[in-house]
Amino acid sequence: MSNLDLNYPASYYAASANVHPEYPRLEGDIDCDVCIIGAGYTGLSAALHLLERGVDVVVLEQARVGWGASGRNGGQIVNSYSRDIDVIERTAGNRIAEQLGAMAFEGGRIIRELVERYSIQCDLKDGGVFAALNGKQMTELEHQKALWERYGYDKLELLDANGIGGVVASKRYVGGMLDHGGGHIHPLNLALGEAEAVRKLGGQIFERSEAIAISREEQPIVVTKGGSVRAKTLVIAGNAYLGGLVPELKAKSMPCGTQVIATEPLGDDLAKALIPQDYCIEDCNYLLDYYRLSADKRLLYGGGVVYGARDPQDIERLVRPKMLKTFPQLEAVKIEYRWTGNFLMTLSRLPQVGMLDDNILYSQGCSGHGVTYTHLAGRLLSERILGDSKRFDAFAALKHYPFPGGHLLQAPFSAIGAWYYSMRDRLGV
Repeated sequence: MSNLDLNYPASYYAASANVHPEYPRLEGDIDCDVCIIGAGYTGLSAALHLLERGVDVVVLEQARVGWGASGRNGGQIVNSYSRDIDVIERTAGNRIAEQLGAMAFEGGRIIRELVERYSIQCDLKDGGVFAALNGKQMTELEHQKALWERYGYDKLELLDANGIGGVVASKRYVGGMLDHGGGHIHPLNLALGEAEAVRKLGGQIFERSEAIAISREEQPIVVTKGGSVRAKTLVIAGNAYLGGLVPELKAKSMPCGTQVIATEPLGDDLAKALIPQDYCIEDCNYLLDYYRLSADKRLLYGGGVVYGARDPQDIERLVRPKMLKTFPQLEAVKIEYRWTGNFLMTLSRLPQVGMLDDNILYSQGCSGHGVTYTHLAGRLLSERILGDSKRFDAFAALKHYPFPGGHLLQAPFSAIGAWYYSMRDRLGV
């Protein structure tokens, strides 16, 4: 493994996490029905769906539950995928688009089901807003509304200039769209609550138990420094923190970093003035900004991408100007937390799902749109393991290609592409 710090980063989420156990390291050799590598949302969702059907599950985590993107993200429940259903129609055809479109709004429902079923305390709030900075983006939101409604989704409401002004106190936006089925959560507490549900259902979680080798046998064996797990089926759900464990998965994906800051508590009056209905908000730029209020009335603001997942030296310097461009009234407000985390991007910006062998499954590459998709992925993985492969196979049918120039050039090429789209955003073309 790399020299990763296996403790939680110094984020607002870690500082406000619910009381939770530390799970043991794996010591010795054990057997199970399904071994899952990764205790993030994908792995935990898969574990819960399997355990609910009586399957014996072991989850291996190299660091702590929710340590990766699942516990560091913006906490926004955003429907569909990083590339929307119309892109899937053009690139994969109507049959696959119809199948994926039918699942595009399921992840958020799964989150709410798990929160209710297992009484997970994660500050769940309803409502998410897409904010348009120009007329072109507003037209695109109108198209998005029609697209989602064509796939049976009826929870969208267009906002004109007055409407967007009533949900966010910023002069940047010309309009927007409210998704009543969106929302936001404390992401680390969601992961910790899901892990506790796994434990109560009889699943085993081992932290600080990095998978260092996989023996691809009739029953795969995952080796850690302290022991091994032999399973009938293996699920690989490491995403951006899988490293080089599985070379064929690394070849078609790239870790990218994103940054978040959290202000000091704003107080009820200022918080309500900024975002009166407590919705989460993201703008419509290619490199978008996203923000929301925490339960204790801080503003959590994220934005920007670091291609290749290098940790920036000064997160506040990168993100605070974005926050002040949106809310200049926060000039005197202090930033109390700042952190970074990696997500896994694919060239198509669509998730990669498939099988390495008959008994090794994987899902990865949410491309910055993972909170909802990962929960859907866990259900799809469980369905495939339990004998129903139809929905899993729809995702597996998506074609994926390596980044041009291999790993050496994937970051600069992607950054050039992002610069191009960012310039288009600025020019409104």
